[in-house]
Amino acid sequence: MFYRKLALVSFMAGLSASVASISLPTQAAEEVIEEVVTIGTRGKPRSATDSTAAVDVISAADFLNQGEMDTNNLLRNLVPSFNVNDQPVNDATILVKPANLRGLAPDHTLVLVNGKRRHRGSAITWLGNGSSDGSQGPDIGAIPALALKSVEVLRDGAAAQYGSDAIAGVINFNLKDSDSESAIEVRHGVYKEGDGETYSVAVNKGFSLGGKGFLNLTGEFTEQEATNRSIQQTDAAALAAAGFPVENPVQVWGLPEVEDDIKLWANFARELGAGVELFGQANHNHKKATGSFFYRNPLTRDGVYSSTNDNGTPDNKTDDFSQLLVADLTANGSGNCSQYAVNSSEPTSPELASALAGLAADENCFNFGEILPGGFTPRFGGEVTDQSLLLGLRGTTERELGWSFSAYYGAHESDFFLLNTVNASLGADSPTDFDVGSYGQEDLNVNADFSMPLGDAISLAFGTEYREETFSISAGQIESYIDGGLDIQGFSTSSNGFPGLSSDISGDFSRENYAVYVDSEWALSDNFLAAGAVRYEDYEGFGGTTNFKLGANWSIVDNFGVRATFSTGFKAPTPGQSNASNITTQILSGVLVNQGVIPSNSPVARLRGGEDLDAEKSTNITLGVYLTLAEFDITLDYFNIDVDDRLSFSKNYGLTEDERISLQGQGIDASDISEFRFFTNQFDTNTSGFDLVITTDTEWLNGITAWSLAANYTDTEVTSFDPEILDNGRIKLIENGIPDTRINFSANHAMDAWRLLARLNYYSDFYDNEADGTFDAAYTVDLEATYQATEHLSFALGGRNILDETGCSLDNCSISKAGELGLPSSQYSPFGFNGAYYYGRLMYEF
Repeated sequence: MFYRKLALVSFMAGLSASVASISLPTQAAEEVIEEVVTIGTRGKPRSATDSTAAVDVISAADFLNQGEMDTNNLLRNLVPSFNVNDQPVNDATILVKPANLRGLAPDHTLVLVNGKRRHRGSAITWLGNGSSDGSQGPDIGAIPALALKSVEVLRDGAAAQYGSDAIAGVINFNLKDSDSESAIEVRHGVYKEGDGETYSVAVNKGFSLGGKGFLNLTGEFTEQEATNRSIQQTDAAALAAAGFPVENPVQVWGLPEVEDDIKLWANFARELGAGVELFGQANHNHKKATGSFFYRNPLTRDGVYSSTNDNGTPDNKTDDFSQLLVADLTANGSGNCSQYAVNSSEPTSPELASALAGLAADENCFNFGEILPGGFTPRFGGEVTDQSLLLGLRGTTERELGWSFSAYYGAHESDFFLLNTVNASLGADSPTDFDVGSYGQEDLNVNADFSMPLGDAISLAFGTEYREETFSISAGQIESYIDGGLDIQGFSTSSNGFPGLSSDISGDFSRENYAVYVDSEWALSDNFLAAGAVRYEDYEGFGGTTNFKLGANWSIVDNFGVRATFSTGFKAPTPGQSNASNITTQILSGVLVNQGVIPSNSPVARLRGGEDLDAEKSTNITLGVYLTLAEFDITLDYFNIDVDDRLSFSKNYGLTEDERISLQGQGIDASDISEFRFFTNQFDTNTSGFDLVITTDTEWLNGITAWSLAANYTDTEVTSFDPEILDNGRIKLIENGIPDTRINFSANHAMDAWRLLARLNYYSDFYDNEADGTFDAAYTVDLEATYQATEHLSFALGGRNILDETGCSLDNCSISKAGELGLPSSQYSPFGFNGAYYYGRLMYEF
């Protein structure tokens, strides 16, 4: 499949012979526009305030003048409606961070590179604290900051213009296109605690292609050490006091270790003659990240060390207790191992000590305490490979018909591994390290786009698109998902923490869709711009959908204007969301609980109301004003987004033994699941709020200070739901899992050879379901000083979150206390919980 798609992309480079009579457009002198916007319009480039919708334009300098290296975090610092955080014990989120624009899911934001759709990531967010749950968004962190010329963030629905996924907005990354400029950047940073040391080396170089084009290359290499903000868990401390050999701390809460993070990017264009230009872009990235899972207690971990009894009264859960889980290794079950199955909940119990001593001496009976007496903490990670290739041809006819043909192939693979764990059903023969399989995502896009002026005031654009996306599941090693024989005695099967992907559920799952669109802008006068777009898409398995967008911008007077849009949108479930299943582990009320995600149309899910997934439909309304008041430039934009048939997870359901057997027949290991959930569309949401941006300049202190205030308020409400499918816990997560208010206030002062940056960030409160608490609002402060030593060489020193803010403690803000989780703060903190970070940067440009 890879070679077929790559060949189709390469074929685009050979089309020039058929268009030899076409010439490139004559370049006329145009007025220079500050903050030129190319996203959200297919007419001539406009300024940010001349567009019909709100657009943030971020320059390369804005990106580089910060202490972050991850593009997700850079956007968070500059775009208040963009939220992203570190989730260190949440499966694949350590590989691809889920990010939210305007409070919606990561896959509700369409990502473009040079105006062309980029492929989505292969990781599904199984645990996302609400809005991100179940999403499969693009890997924004794959794009190195030094490769960027600018970034445009369209804060408006744009499905009619760009297609599925553009419900919350569009982010367009414009790559550098210089044919001569070059830069080398070296960064180094470390957290206040002395860990998390990170260094990065990036190089950008532009080359001229014989004076007829450019080749711009960027390479970046990054390594990041892990951080650790853990405290010893209460249960582990009790074990240590009783003489059990436990680590201190038993579990690591912090950033993952990232090794060999290599990003290679290319952007190019060249005139071929006869007025035809070849253009394209490519990337190849690779990294390895390793994080931590939850600690497995050597006395109470169900299905490994212990089994749970309810004392014959299943409805009275207060009678539950744990007893040692002991395997009888004899061929005929004559080992008399039940004598060791004593109560295991009290580590200082004499009966427990006697049972453990007896097990060590009895070769017929086995408990995992014999080989892992201090418990274990699985280490989860993966190797990510990301690659893409775009090739296209473009030009303009003598009658000013602009045309572009392009083909794009993108692939993303997450190859998972699990260390320091067991397949309990294999007993003492279990490996401790597992290859648990991989997820893959491939996207193929073929586009034909045309544009032309219809007189001086009207522009028309139209085109067609073909897309095919494929999600693949590759099986892990057989020991990661088999029943090793002890399942019948109560031991869990599969690798504990992340069951291996079995051969029964592996395969390729594809979907095609076709689209045609028309997009037009009409300048009715010098002060009034109207825009409209309509798009028809036909999705395999979901049928056709027609979406439209209307927009207007009225500059009433020189310093005051209004803009508004109305649009509809559409997003089909991804092949991954329709076909993947997973088991995750959460701490709920201080107890480890295994939760499964099963296909929504499986027989077990259908018994609880599950059904075939449908597409999400949206309606977006925006209304904004822009004005200059004295020396202040102000924009205020209101938005209101209704999403019908919203896609996320259902509530959790208990699992019966018959249902476990049914799932086993589908290749889904349910032996270790106590609860399950499934994807559902059976609820609607409304998301509304506003964005406020105020900028001004002040000439003082022997220089000029650029002041900026950017604020966002977003409120999400579940407006309709089926109480049999969604419960109050899920609703609370969707509505409150991320802060509803974000504010950035920055001052950037330039004087002589110095540049000084100060930024104050505000995050309102949010809900953490794992800790079961609402965490207080917080402020963070960032500082940076840059010295331009020579024309080409500059040095910078800075600090991020210099006040060492980590959010309110679990002991103050949650039901689950710090000792139960082993973490002082929430892992879902919108600004991280690792505290102050200090860095230095050297930049050489030539």
